[in-house]
Amino acid sequence: MDSTAIRFGWFLAYKFFNSLFLGLSIGAVFTLYEPLSPAIFSAGGIGLALATLVIATQYHRLFNPLWFYRLSLTVELVILLGVAGVLLYPLDKPLALFIYLGYQFTFALGSYLVRCETLLFVDNKRLTQLDIAKQTAYLVGMGASWMAYQVFESHFQMIDKAAQVTAIHWPLLAIEILIIFCLVRAFQRSA
Repeated sequence: MDSTAIRFGWFLAYKFFNSLFLGLSIGAVFTLYEPLSPAIFSAGGIGLALATLVIATQYHRLFNPLWFYRLSLTVELVILLGVAGVLLYPLDKPLALFIYLGYQFTFALGSYLVRCETLLFVDNKRLTQLDIAKQTAYLVGMGASWMAYQVFESHFQMIDKAAQVTAIHWPLLAIEILIIFCLVRAFQRSA
């Protein structure tokens, strides 16, 4: 699989919905992580730094479209598990730890994914399109998140933070499924 095999339109949609998800979910992590002790975040930071170092030593093997696809899909499946976890289990310490570890795993791959994306799409026009789509979607997601929390409180009298976070995960589930669909389509060979 080479860079010409990546279907840019689908990849652009993948990045748009990925950033929309991030913007919509950003406020939820503060409530999700509430049961964790500050020591967890310190240990997680150490683990993140070490994992990022290990991944950096493998760039010579990983900088190709096939590994980029595999690791991107792995990241999205981990995120899907986290979203499903919020919808299926109570917001307690085990779920918070699971979600935190999942996000640390995805963050560890983050530098690699950004660097590889830049190498695969060397055309300035395409990189500009990707960055504009990502930032636009992130802003839309944060705005939608803010409005959703306002609606939860003012129209539904839902003042419990855990209930609000669980409610916001229903659209996040739909968006994450769409993200995975777009990612698979972006790397699917044309017939």
